Amino acid sequence: MKIIRIYTGPDNESHFEEKEVDLKFNGDMEVSATEPAEGILFRRAPANHLHSFHPAPRRQYVITLSGQVEIETGDGTVKRFGPGGVMLADDITGRGHITRVVGGQPRVYVMIPLK
Repeated sequence: MKIIRIYTGPDNESHFEEKEVDLKFNGDMEVSATEPAEGILFRRAPANHLHSFHPAPRRQYVITLSGQVEIETGDGTVKRFGPGGVMLADDITGRGHITRVVGGQPRVYVMIPLK
């Protein structure tokens, strides 16, 4: 299973990469390893919400439940996430990224801070 990781490069800018989540068959289904987490937050951002350049506040998974969001890095690369889109926010230093809710609808999402 592939997800998108956003991280800070040596240039102090955020970049995207695909990350493979290793799934192992347990006799019934495929399951990933358990990752320690600190909790879970549910959020709703209004339609057209814009959060200018900012680093992630902590290392965390961000999963879009409804609506759509565009994440833009300093080099202008844009990735769009819709329902079910998973991003590992790992750019906790540097200039960070822009978050923009698109599509004319609010975005509902989950943040899972990692330990």
